[in-house]
Amino acid sequence: MKEKALNRRRFLKSSVCGAIGTMSVPAFITGCTSAGKKEEGVTLKDVEVPVLLDKAPEGKPLKAGLVGCGGRGTGAAIDFLSSGDGLSIVALGDVFEDKLSACRRELKNKGVDIPDDKCFLGFDAYRKVVDSDVDIVLLCTPPVFRPLYFEYVVEKGKHCFIEKPCAVDPVGARRILATAKRAEGKGLSVISGTIRRSQKDCVETYRRVAGGAIGRIVSAHVIRHGGALWHVKRKPGWTDMEYMLRNWVNFCWTSGDLVVEQFVHEIDMMTWFMGDIHPLKAEATGGRQRRVTGDMYDFFSIEYVYENGIHAHCTSRQIAGCDNDHSVLVYGTKGYTNCFDTIYNPDGSVAWKYPYPEEGAADQSMKVQNPFVTEHVRLVTAIRTNKPVNDVDKHVQSTLIAMMGRMSAYTGKFVTWEEMIASTMKLGPETYAFGPVPGIPEEIPVAGAAVE
Repeated sequence: MKEKALNRRRFLKSSVCGAIGTMSVPAFITGCTSAGKKEEGVTLKDVEVPVLLDKAPEGKPLKAGLVGCGGRGTGAAIDFLSSGDGLSIVALGDVFEDKLSACRRELKNKGVDIPDDKCFLGFDAYRKVVDSDVDIVLLCTPPVFRPLYFEYVVEKGKHCFIEKPCAVDPVGARRILATAKRAEGKGLSVISGTIRRSQKDCVETYRRVAGGAIGRIVSAHVIRHGGALWHVKRKPGWTDMEYMLRNWVNFCWTSGDLVVEQFVHEIDMMTWFMGDIHPLKAEATGGRQRRVTGDMYDFFSIEYVYENGIHAHCTSRQIAGCDNDHSVLVYGTKGYTNCFDTIYNPDGSVAWKYPYPEEGAADQSMKVQNPFVTEHVRLVTAIRTNKPVNDVDKHVQSTLIAMMGRMSAYTGKFVTWEEMIASTMKLGPETYAFGPVPGIPEEIPVAGAAVE
């Protein structure tokens, strides 16, 4: 049988240093910690959380460059401009001219006109954006490119917004982590696109849970069931690379599959409320019923197993015509929470609910701003107050946890945390150029072995 691009042999192969050389391993990947958990019976106590401003403070003008001009990149550029005064987008980069042009038009409609000599095309466009006169780089390409691009951003001493997920494979995740440590040493600020940690109602709910409101965490149940995602069918004349990049959300090497690219939001939220601990192993199933292009699954069911008997059950689906649901429930010995805005007693009655202000009320201090804007408010505020922020370690951890689920489902085997952080799996071609992409057939992973 022809070897697939993803298989257990490649996944389990080799050392923790892998292809990125020797690096220090942070605490979160060397042992399961119970940091942030409170023993049953203690009273609620104050927990420090980020201060979320509605708008960044005044300060020096800051110029940003955008790498990746698709829908999310264009949205991130507009969100950045909305986060404060004295902010500008001055350079754009993408591999596709139509994507860059569409972004450029959208920005022009917002009063931002990017000149021709600041619009860069090609696989090296990221370098040209970074080398422009920018203070901040917004990395919004398909996630496979982020480890390489982030390295160059930090090498050149620029602050960074890095969209989720930060990588599609363990090698890329460790590469991101190593680069983030260098960014920290340079005093650079980096904010990730895991938006719930920048959402005011979620942050206040977390503060109470971390302070003991639901007691000791015992389990979690997470669902993200939604409709089918967009896809692009191959057109005559497109090379493998163009087809895969234009259809990037349907290929594992470009997106990480739905559990890494999309469901990572919910996995990150669950992990955050559980105290930023990692599971010992993942036990998963998955498959494909309706997706019509690419090499990915369209549904997953994952059981994460932690120390002390804690289990978390997570399911995700991208199939049209089904009932949908979106929930993140974390259970404790004294109650449970939906992680967004409500804490419940064990009998299901409401113990606390976030106090959303009424429209027109005089006090709007608890109003929840758009978290896609607030994450940029946090970045700009950190730069202007000279108080660097860097949340990449948590971003990497959540991405690796999502990868554990994907790999367990694809292989039909239980995947441990130690196997994940030691894996040298690297997805995608070694070089990026338009043309053939050998070794990555448009085939669906098949778990287990056929029974004769």
